[in-house]
Amino acid sequence: MKAESGRISSSIIPHASSFSAWPHRLAVILAWATLPLLFIGGLVTSKGAGLAVPDWPTTFGYNMFLYPWSKMVGDIFYEHSHRLVASGVGLLTIALTLAFWLQERRRWLRWLGVAALLLVILQGVIGGLRVVLLENTLAIVHAAFAQAFFALTVSLAIFTSPDWNSEPSDKPITDGGRLSRLCAVTTGLIYLQAIFGAVLRHTGERVDAHLFFALLVTLHVIFILVRVVKFHAHRPKLTQPACFLAGLLLFQLMLGAGSYFGKFTSMLGLPMGVLVFLTTTHLVTGALMLATSLLLTLRAYRFSTTSKASVGQKVLTEQFSG
Repeated sequence: MKAESGRISSSIIPHASSFSAWPHRLAVILAWATLPLLFIGGLVTSKGAGLAVPDWPTTFGYNMFLYPWSKMVGDIFYEHSHRLVASGVGLLTIALTLAFWLQERRRWLRWLGVAALLLVILQGVIGGLRVVLLENTLAIVHAAFAQAFFALTVSLAIFTSPDWNSEPSDKPITDGGRLSRLCAVTTGLIYLQAIFGAVLRHTGERVDAHLFFALLVTLHVIFILVRVVKFHAHRPKLTQPACFLAGLLLFQLMLGAGSYFGKFTSMLGLPMGVLVFLTTTHLVTGALMLATSLLLTLRAYRFSTTSKASVGQKVLTEQFSG
């Protein structure tokens, strides 16, 4: 019975020693590689270079990987660089999926890796069809999936981390469910704001919706910061990302104001290069806010369920050992 008890307890709280480090390393590399891809994609949109290369999957008739570097000039440089970096992210996703199936014991996480692979393939197809069909709708969907893929890569990095796979030494938080729900709602609002931001960038419309969700996100980030500082000031794994999220929010609001007045009014008279930098940094900062809010959501959930898992393990161990 003791052997059976060991199998049951390990299925509830896996031991860190049973996990290979490579899936986590690849997940972290993939998440960091996706961030500059978002930045380059933002540059392509901000500079209006999305159609600089009129064909797909080739580049002016060349195999994409064999296109001469000497011809990568002007807007072609941004669009073709976006394709090359996206291909690199796709290869990393394939490597991560293989690592999951070879070394990851959790079945649900292996399938989550497959979901990431399918999403990056779909993202590439949508990006290519946007070039061929000249559809703004596809460009918006492409931007929305980009944020979703980045959030998924961050989740994979968290789920494979040593902190997630070992039992926390601190006591569980009593309001973990409430805090995780608040963070989850905030994460959803940030994602919706990113979608309306994509609509605004590609069509110049729905600035009202983008501003409305910016207000909701601001309020919810304040709620998170107040709650974490008030009730969990002794937990740096909650306070640090909460403060970082608040700092990102302030930076994001300044970038958003500069982008709005620079693009839709003549008050600032910003040069095109400055405006492109503001709007692109605004996009990437939003992605960082999404990732940070997601991290808070998962950590709040993890800390709130530790006691339940520990109690379940203890009860099962006592039953089968007896």
